[in-house]
Amino acid sequence: MDSPEKRRKRKRLARPSAKNFFTFRSLLSCLAFLTFLYLLSHRIPITTSSFRPVLVVSSLSLLSSSAVGSVQGSSTLNPLSPLRIEDRVLFPDHLLLLVSIRDRKDWISDKELLDCVYSGNISSFGSGSDEILSEKRDLMSVEEYHEFQLIFRCPLPPVNYSAAVNLQPRRRLHRGGARNLEVDDGFLWRSNLTVRAWDNMVYEAVTDGDTMVVFVKGLNLRPDRVSDPGQFSCHFGLGNWEREGSYVLATKAVTAAQEVIRCLLPRSIRKNRNKAEGIRVTIGVTPARGHGRVLVPSAAKISDLKSVGRGERNERKKYELCVCSMVWNQASSLREWIMYHAWLGVERWFIYDNNSDDGIKEVVEELEQEGHNVSRHLWPWIKTQEAGFSHCALRARDECNWVSFMDVDEFFYFPHPSYRHKRFRKLAFPGQNSLKTLVANVSSFPRIAEIRTACHSFGPSGLSSVPSQGVTVGYTCRLQSPERHKSIIRPDALDATLLNVVHHFHLRKGFRYMNLPQGTAVINHYKYQVWEAFRAKFYRRVATYVADWQDNQNEGSRDRAPGLGTEAIEPPNWRLQFCEVWDTGLRDFALANLADPATGLLPWERSPL
Repeated sequence: MDSPEKRRKRKRLARPSAKNFFTFRSLLSCLAFLTFLYLLSHRIPITTSSFRPVLVVSSLSLLSSSAVGSVQGSSTLNPLSPLRIEDRVLFPDHLLLLVSIRDRKDWISDKELLDCVYSGNISSFGSGSDEILSEKRDLMSVEEYHEFQLIFRCPLPPVNYSAAVNLQPRRRLHRGGARNLEVDDGFLWRSNLTVRAWDNMVYEAVTDGDTMVVFVKGLNLRPDRVSDPGQFSCHFGLGNWEREGSYVLATKAVTAAQEVIRCLLPRSIRKNRNKAEGIRVTIGVTPARGHGRVLVPSAAKISDLKSVGRGERNERKKYELCVCSMVWNQASSLREWIMYHAWLGVERWFIYDNNSDDGIKEVVEELEQEGHNVSRHLWPWIKTQEAGFSHCALRARDECNWVSFMDVDEFFYFPHPSYRHKRFRKLAFPGQNSLKTLVANVSSFPRIAEIRTACHSFGPSGLSSVPSQGVTVGYTCRLQSPERHKSIIRPDALDATLLNVVHHFHLRKGFRYMNLPQGTAVINHYKYQVWEAFRAKFYRRVATYVADWQDNQNEGSRDRAPGLGTEAIEPPNWRLQFCEVWDTGLRDFALANLADPATGLLPWERSPL
């Protein structure tokens, strides 16, 4: 018979160890937490009227990820490739690839170095085989975008090929210095082959103080209206979670209007701003009916507009007058527009290039070499002029007291002041730096934050070809009544929504606008030029809420040319249309003040060889 001491010893041995029990409980807790994160990263899509369906072009075949994955497996991938495709965006006329680089020694600026490679399953062509085919096309362009990021443009894929395009070097690429890297045996891509539809995605995100301003396509918010921010939120991805498409931080929206949502920055990002750039951001939407949030697909990462040239800006005072403009294939018009307005006192230009392919980059570089302070900013997002102007207002705020938002076919003109308007007698004068003088004088009215100037629309003026001396001299006949207006604004007085309708912005409470009398200043808008120049407008309109020329919408409105149809066909007597008043004021002004006395040439004219 066992003694009491032996029985106690057996009980101790049979009792589970507290240490082992604690370890097992910790393991269960870890498994539960990982399961929660897994469920968090897999969202259940909810249909909502806030979004249009994802665009699927009938001529394209967006192959399944498994089919594309087979192509990936059959190729030699180089994990050390200096380039990485992060996002693909499907536009109506091309595919855009956002490509990251490891350092600036990896920069590629020559489109001849790479091919666009498309994949297709042979079964899509009517065969039962699962064989994978590939097709190459010439790269359309390559551009610097953000720091350590490039934009590549590829043609739309051939019929029955995937839009998940990849890039393949045509020959050996070198990294620079002593580190040569051969990547001619494989593709440059990432494992995620998602193609984002342009009509439903977040495309830009910039910090603004303790808030984040996010630009998003597809919310279908009403134009020129402030929306309820309560239905939106911002979501931030950190580290590896972002790569898996999950977002681990969220904050509420504080404003919402058109394509711009402003949210609070998470506390952890506010405390570590130097590490914020590059974090992916998206927008969450609460459906009108239902629960939970729908996250919009996103290609946007945080950028800080103040980080570029910050030291230089702090050392100098602000420019008195700047200009923002969005352009597409306006290289031939840029010299006249910038040189003329430089004479009027504009000190700084922000040119938002909306996918030009006419050599505008070289024109901007030439103007810079000639002493003009012009910067070109790639803005690849089509039909987003209002959002682009909001973005430019943020960019210009720390550099400029006043910013004019205008197009390259619009020119300020100062006729002799009308002394019937005593209030405006000292605002401007018809001479050099007159526009800069005007805004400096308006600054003495502290509550005025926007100057509105009426526009006169000029026609072809009887011409059949582009005037050799420029639009200011060539076009001299216009419509009698002014059409709309354009604005010069104080960017520090804008409403937090950044809401604008191209022609004017919404101001913060307590600020107001001022209409300039036409006797003080007007804008000559060379809107209806000779058909050769006007026809280019049929390609696409840049404003978000203005119908394209080919669309059968808003016919008869001021957004369209009167009597012009939906096809780029020259109407009868086009050269004689839109001519009600002969107006040679700006022509005479330019020839008298800007022409070279010896040669008669205007500053933007090229001397004959």
